[in-house]
This record gives sequence, C-alpha cells and structure tokens, in this order.
Amino acid sequence: MPHIRTFFIELFKEIIDVTTTLFKIMIPIIIAIKIIEEFGGIVLLSNALGPVMEMVGLPKEMGLVWATTILTNIYAGLVVFINMDATLSVAQVSILGSMMLLAHSLPIEAAIAKKAGVNLSVTLLIRVGGSLLLASILHFTYETGDLLNQTAVTIWQPDLAEDPSYLVWALEQLKSFVMIFAVVSVLLFVLKVLKLIGIEKAMAILLRPFLRLLGISKEATNLTIIGITLGLSFGGGLLINEAKRGHIPARDVFTAIMLLNLLHSLIEDTLLILLIGADFFTIFWGRLIFSVILIAIVAQGIKRLDERTCQRYLYQKVSEN
Repeated sequence: MPHIRTFFIELFKEIIDVTTTLFKIMIPIIIAIKIIEEFGGIVLLSNALGPVMEMVGLPKEMGLVWATTILTNIYAGLVVFINMDATLSVAQVSILGSMMLLAHSLPIEAAIAKKAGVNLSVTLLIRVGGSLLLASILHFTYETGDLLNQTAVTIWQPDLAEDPSYLVWALEQLKSFVMIFAVVSVLLFVLKVLKLIGIEKAMAILLRPFLRLLGISKEATNLTIIGITLGLSFGGGLLINEAKRGHIPARDVFTAIMLLNLLHSLIEDTLLILLIGADFFTIFWGRLIFSVILIAIVAQGIKRLDERTCQRYLYQKVSEN
C-alpha cells in the first residue's frame, strides 16, 4: 500500500510539472496570436507567401491557408481552405497538405522546442525549409510523371461560427487545456506502468537500430514515439521534463525534437488532411520517409561538430528553471 501511495504522489507531481511547463508556454502565445489575427497579421503573411505557393504549383491564394496554419493550427487552416471553395487536383491538395503537416502551430510548437533547448532559428529552418523542400520534390514528381491530376474531393464541411465571440474563443481554449491535462496524465501513468513491467526496455531494444540511425538514445525512445503518434506538445513536454532531470543528454533531446518537428500527430493530422482529398501515400508515407531521411542527415552532420559548437548554434542544456 505505501508503494502504491508513493507511485501516485510521484505521478501527480510529474503531471503538474509537465502541464505547468506546457501552459506557461502556450497561454501567452495563444493570446498573442489572437491579437495578431485580429489586426490582420495573418492576411499580411498570406500575401507574402503567395509567390512561394506558385513556385510549388499552387494558386497564390493558398498562401492564406498556409499562413493561417502556420500561425494557428491545421484545423483553422482547413476551415479557411474549405471556405475558399477552391478546385484543386489531388496532387495540389497533397502538396498543400504536406506543407500544412510539416509547418503548423509554429509559435507554440517552436516555443516548446526552444524550452527543450533547441535553437529557435533551427526549428523554423527545419520546419519551414523542410516543408518547402518536400513541396518542391512533390511538385516536380507529380508534374514530371503527370500524376494525380484528378480533382480532389473534400468530404469535410465544418459547422463553425464565422465570428465567434471572445468568450466562446476563451472557452474553446480552456477546453483544449483540460484535454491536454487529461492526455498528459494518462501518458505519464502509462509510462510509469511500462517502466514497472519492463515493456519500455523491450520497446527500446526493438527500436534501437532505427534510433541509432537518427542518433536518438534509448532514454528518449518512448517519449519520441508519443510525440510522433500524439503530438509535439505531448512528446516535447515529456522530453523537457526528462531533460530537466538530466536523464537525456542535450544532443539526444535535439535530435528527438528535430524528428518531432517534422513527424508528430501522425494519426490525427493525417486523417485531417485526408478529409480535403489528399493522397494517403503522399501525406503519410511521403512525410514519414522524408522526415526520417532528413533528420538522419542532420544527425550525421551534428556528429561531426564538437559539443561547444553545437551548444552555441544548435541547442542548450535544459535548466531546472
């Protein structure tokens, strides 16, 4: 009985620690983004992105979709896309969807990566640069092979208020915080159970060859898997917690976060983009293969750098504060 009591006391402390870290990052940024949105900041960014969209075979008005996605989230970007009532091919929707998957919610997710010790400019480069690189590869492939030219069919029609009040907006944010608290609680409970019964060690052994390729240590294995399947906020929050305790080296946290920057919420986000008619192979396997190859190259590159250079330009050790 004392062991069970200790188990839940430690679990509760971990839950509070992880969620407090996440909320300290998320709340001020969510408020700031709402202010930027109200003053037309998203429209300005979309105008700047117009020529970039044309470079990868998309109409310039799709810049508004990507700008909304970058500053807010995929859900908001999809609502903008659907309200445009645009007619795109499956190839075009797949390219746009891939860009949305790799670069979304950047103010919040980049802040989480920074809290984990990753340089902000590196996060933005890997996510925005990576999304443009993948979009260019897909555009070239589809255009050269004359592939997926059929018209995309949108099967999701959201029933949302066009101009919700600030109170409604605040309540929606509160609901999302409650959901995050609940998910983190379950995740931490499952992780502690996995450690007790030895499953964590078995998973680490099975994934070690794959993780060795990317330079991710066995200590970060389960947390990385959580981020890939559920989201960077969850996986990143747990990585921050472990890094604070000194359980995971800064270099390993960097590589894990780099992978999570490109490859997270693999289930939910993929399903969302499928709803607007994207090609499954492109947005799932294409994203997966691209992310692993790119981060493998990055991981091999940082092995050639000394620790002092890495800490100056790429990452810093996470402090307790």
